[in-house]
Amino acid sequence: MNNKLRVLRAERKMSQAELADLLDVSRQTVNAVEAGRHDPSLSLAFRFAVIFDQPVEEIFLGIDEARNALQLSDQTTDRGI
Repeated sequence: MNNKLRVLRAERKMSQAELADLLDVSRQTVNAVEAGRHDPSLSLAFRFAVIFDQPVEEIFLGIDEARNALQLSDQTTDRGI
């Protein structure tokens, strides 16, 4: 899953270990999520969002991908699916 965690963390001059402490997970978990090797649980994704004060979809999808996902969702709803 694409995400901008590394950029957000760097902007705040925060190490993976510091972020892991705030999230109550291991540094390895933060590393795996940042690298896209592990998708976070919904609970963990929301904790990232709170820490970085950004919507989950902007952190993990990026704004363009979030818009596309919302458009697909709207199209599915419009067709009664």
